[in-house]
Amino acid sequence: MPGEKVLVVEDDKSIVKVLRYNLEKEGYSVTHAGDGESALDIARRDAPQLVILDVLLPKMDGFEVCRRLRGESRIPVLMLTAKADEVDRILGLELGADDYLTKPFSVRELLARVKALLRRAAPAPGSGAPLRFGSLEVHPERFEARLAGAPVALSPIEYKLLKTLLDARGAALTREDLLRRAWGIAAASELDTRTVDQHVLRLRKKLGKEADRLVTVKAVGYRFATD
Repeated sequence: MPGEKVLVVEDDKSIVKVLRYNLEKEGYSVTHAGDGESALDIARRDAPQLVILDVLLPKMDGFEVCRRLRGESRIPVLMLTAKADEVDRILGLELGADDYLTKPFSVRELLARVKALLRRAAPAPGSGAPLRFGSLEVHPERFEARLAGAPVALSPIEYKLLKTLLDARGAALTREDLLRRAWGIAAASELDTRTVDQHVLRLRKKLGKEADRLVTVKAVGYRFATD
């Protein structure tokens, strides 16, 4: 949506220039932070709709920035880094990042992922009454979940994953199905499918006594037990 605010956290000025030019060309409002501490200050002050976050930053690395952001809000985080090691990618996702790109990157792919993250983060209008499963309530119109009346701090991708499973009405979905429907990823790699496992694990922890509703279906994937 034109005018949405994107915070770019990157200390490489040439990359900032490329990102700013292309994001603004698409109609986004872009702010910039060159280090981790400034990134947190700007995110708290300006409340951007999305953060593009490098890992290797002065003062505070991107992993710590991501961890702190996720502790305070559900803002979508796209990690952008030269660190291509699988362990770094998984760590970023475990800390709450919603997506991950390594440098060098395709500007077209980055813009597509930005659009997908913002689309997933936007509440669906007219989505109907709350969905109730034991002590768990999901409010589609407010884009939130509650457990025994208390808000559950879900990231946008965690909420989308939960809603995707709910929409299946108890049927099992493969990891590839979940990647396609929740992440918008058409072709899955082994790492992508393990990303699903990591997010399901995090989601279970947040659902407390309703965690058992997230059922692992052997050799298939996952389903949400509605009864």
